[in-house]
Amino acid sequence: MTSSTSPGSDAEPVPIVRPLPQPTLASERFWTSGADGVLRILRCPACGSRTHPPTPRCRTCHGPGLEWEPVSGRAVVLGFTVNHQQWLRDMPPPYVVAVVALVEDPAVRLTTNLVGVEAEDLRVGMPVRVRFEQSGDVHLPLFEPDPERADACVDVPEPLAAAPAVPALLSAQKFEERVALTGVGQSEVGRRLMVDPVELAVSACEAAVADAGLTMADIDGISTYPGRSGSPGMSEGGVPPVVEALGLRPTWINGAGDTPGQAGAIIAAMLAVSSGLCRHVLCVRTVWEASFASMVRDGRWDATAGRATGIMEERAPYGAMSAANWIGIHASQYFHRYGADRSLLGTVAVSTRAHAGRNPEAIYRDPITMADYYAARMVTTPFGLYDCDVPVDGAVAVIVSAVETAADRPRPAILVDAVGTHVSERLSWDQGTLTHEPQTWGPARHLWSRTTLRPDDVDLALLYDGFTFNAVSWLEALGFCGPGEATGFVDGGRALALDGALPLNPHGGQLSAGRLHGFGYVREAMIQLRGQAGERQVADSKVAVVTTGGGAPGSALLLRTS
Repeated sequence: MTSSTSPGSDAEPVPIVRPLPQPTLASERFWTSGADGVLRILRCPACGSRTHPPTPRCRTCHGPGLEWEPVSGRAVVLGFTVNHQQWLRDMPPPYVVAVVALVEDPAVRLTTNLVGVEAEDLRVGMPVRVRFEQSGDVHLPLFEPDPERADACVDVPEPLAAAPAVPALLSAQKFEERVALTGVGQSEVGRRLMVDPVELAVSACEAAVADAGLTMADIDGISTYPGRSGSPGMSEGGVPPVVEALGLRPTWINGAGDTPGQAGAIIAAMLAVSSGLCRHVLCVRTVWEASFASMVRDGRWDATAGRATGIMEERAPYGAMSAANWIGIHASQYFHRYGADRSLLGTVAVSTRAHAGRNPEAIYRDPITMADYYAARMVTTPFGLYDCDVPVDGAVAVIVSAVETAADRPRPAILVDAVGTHVSERLSWDQGTLTHEPQTWGPARHLWSRTTLRPDDVDLALLYDGFTFNAVSWLEALGFCGPGEATGFVDGGRALALDGALPLNPHGGQLSAGRLHGFGYVREAMIQLRGQAGERQVADSKVAVVTTGGGAPGSALLLRTS
């Protein structure tokens, strides 16, 4: 247990209890090295590069034999967020989560807490030094202001500044040309429905199969995200319960979280169909976060937490429990580098809420103004309530079919012009791109390498907006404007309107229609390209770009009518 004073507060220190990391065979030395007050990082004896998080090979020369060596503990703040949301019972907000770069090697970054600093004094470029906090066998490296050093000039590389070239097309015929999206379905969607998630999945699957004019006997493959991994509220339980409920006997199944974004399940299905393994693959994505959270709060679901593992090992000890914290840090670096501010994010939120007003299925339809946006409570800077998507219960299913069957379907098939999946940087939230959401620029660049179409050919954009800054990152990554140019591009929201230069998320996106976690964008693209979107229909839509994920990792799809 320790005591912490909230940034910018005159209150007495509040006792906090942090979630502790679970040291692994790789990371144990890192978490325990502070016993003598010295920070240690792995260093390559061959090339001298330092590597973090711990890995058995050098990040630069990929050589073995890395050794733990002491560093000065001095660093520079690259980005930060002041968290105002109570994610953890025993870690009251506000507190500061930051990414800092070591002075010995600025490419080595640590996610941490900044302590001993007032909120108004926080800034990118601030010099800091390590201060360890012991809890049991763990010595957590926190950072405090270093009064002996002046502010540093932070030179964070532009996205993909040193990225490898995107691979050229390996075949004269793209696999995308062999498939079509022939059916789409959605379950009931709402807040705290208290419906079995398998029922939600099955309902969406039945609707998609009927929409494609097929029967369950025609389905020879099934693909879902993230399978049986992740939080219980983020999945129906994977492939087995859906196959059992629908009585399927598929030739091929897929259920995994390590894919190119949520749409990776659909891309995998495309590969199965284009290879000739399957003819009609059913893809489904189910969430029941709202009900799950309610059950945890009511004590109906035992969510007792142990030590932090996996990607949370380096985040939970610092209270960085949400992607809002991680991406908020990126947004702060973007603001610092390009001179943008919250008005850009507010424009995205207000614009997509206006679209949601035309969508009878949207969770939130009442219009909001920029004044409403600024007045909303802060979640974690720079994100307020309207910057964050809405947890819901629901499921979406999509049918991927062999393109030669498209003419037999009762509704117009949607063709796949190209996909973008390339991993062009480290799969990390804090070690790669920091000016934008990571894993957006690689897939975007890959997408355009697989098509003759260009950004000017796109009629509407369905861009992942788990947070407003996600959509900004995708706008720039896809080349609709240059890095740092989104404020001018959105033109106060006029460019994002249904009759604007690039209509954005006509259904309201996850910000207003609800977090269906990726598949909702695919559904909306299909409905728009079919001309079935009613009051929110974008006129003469023929080409749509869809993105899902980002962070680690993401993907992009380019869909067209013919």
